[in-house]
Amino acid sequence: MKAFDARTPGMSDDLAERVEDVLAVDAAEFEAQAKADAEVLKRELREGTFDNHQSIVGLEYEFYAVSDGRWSASEDDVHALMRVPRRLLGLMGFEKELGLHNAEMTTSPQPLNPHGLRAQESEVRARLDAALDCAAAEGMRLVSDGMWSIPPAGESAREYLTDSVTDGGVRLATNMSNSVRYHAMANGPTAPASFTLDAPHVSLKADTVMPEALITSIQPHYQVPHADDLPYHFNYALRVAGPLLALGVNSPFFPADLYDEDATADEILDDGWDENRIAVFESVLNSGDHEKVAFPGDLDTVEDAVDRVVEDSTMVPMSVERGDRFDDDFATLRRKHGTYWRWVRPVFDGASRSSANARIEFRPIAGQPTVRDSVAFQAAFAGLMERLPRLDHPVIGLDWETAEENFYTAMREGPHGDLRWIDVDGDDVTDAALYEDLLVHARDGLRLAGCSEEEANYYLEPLRKRVETGVTPADWKRARVRDALNDGGDFGPALREMQREYVERQSESLLEGAFSDWF
Repeated sequence: MKAFDARTPGMSDDLAERVEDVLAVDAAEFEAQAKADAEVLKRELREGTFDNHQSIVGLEYEFYAVSDGRWSASEDDVHALMRVPRRLLGLMGFEKELGLHNAEMTTSPQPLNPHGLRAQESEVRARLDAALDCAAAEGMRLVSDGMWSIPPAGESAREYLTDSVTDGGVRLATNMSNSVRYHAMANGPTAPASFTLDAPHVSLKADTVMPEALITSIQPHYQVPHADDLPYHFNYALRVAGPLLALGVNSPFFPADLYDEDATADEILDDGWDENRIAVFESVLNSGDHEKVAFPGDLDTVEDAVDRVVEDSTMVPMSVERGDRFDDDFATLRRKHGTYWRWVRPVFDGASRSSANARIEFRPIAGQPTVRDSVAFQAAFAGLMERLPRLDHPVIGLDWETAEENFYTAMREGPHGDLRWIDVDGDDVTDAALYEDLLVHARDGLRLAGCSEEEANYYLEPLRKRVETGVTPADWKRARVRDALNDGGDFGPALREMQREYVERQSESLLEGAFSDWF
């Protein structure tokens, strides 16, 4: 662990002081205020404040930055991870995320109808196109992916993820953004001795939560028209989580230097999981006594959703400044919700009473090869949330334990695993029959939202292509690495070459193409 240097990238002179201020917050008072806020929120829910006359959709979209290769000192540095200057994020209109290499876009919420969906896709493309131009001026490119695998030039991934400094006894991750919340997680009284990343043939210990910065994702949001109906939609979301995750798997490999020294290339390929992003988030943030990331249980009432946030363990009790926004009336609960990580989670907020909303945030999907593929998942999730509850689709009768098993099977094996489903006729199905039923109802949900059949098929076509071809982004990556090994290459170079090809193909198709164009 290094001594503190205020010139370390991403750190401000007062970061350690701000972390200490957070650590001085009385945990008992924080919990008491969160509980009081919950009663305020539940009263507003009972009064119908969170009811709306229509469904709304939104999207959070994370990226990481890499060198575009123009100024690379050697071939090994091409498409290496890069830190994004904070001033550049401001020019892009993007937000900072955990790592200095991250950038996040949040779309403007839109009604779930043909115009709203087109607006979502157009906004992503317009803002990303402008951001790519900004990044190019710095010799970098933004990448949509599930996990990066080429570390910054001249550094190992292990160094980048574990490097930390101390300032007055406060541990600070060198390559983490100056978000006080994330830094405080490593310094509180309940913080574990280390944060451990655990996956097949990979083990890493760090002083901070920085290993979580390996991963990037998309997070579709679906706002329910009536808050009391949120549990029913939520429980359907749990049943679709495994199948949609399976189609979206895109992180089969870690950076080469994170693998155990005695692991062979064949073992890495044979034993590795298709969506290691799930394992990273769970193992790192569940280190110690806290279980912060999990596949959640079914909900009975909307008030249960509020109570779960209250009951969730608190790692970082942070003070809250209350303003005159409507949701400032439950600001401490909202702050606690910020570290309530579940793969599907309810959200309650709104700047005013008229904009108060209850929605479902769907978190299993990794960043995808193209914008069209990402929007396909947003549209599919929205269509399913629109159709399945209205139909009382029989899959709601799928045991929660089976839904959870589907989720982790999808994490390990993608759509090639044994996922279970109940179709519209009440029959237990799997494989192609599962996806036929799933995508038909996603299409019908989009039709209910006003899309023409042509429009609905357009949004879902990238997912249908994955079902028809049996090829996910994880499959594509594995095939490239295996081909290089079969030609006599070593694992590290094969992995780098695959990742470079991924970035290069994406540079040609990110805004206008689709993953199916790659093969």
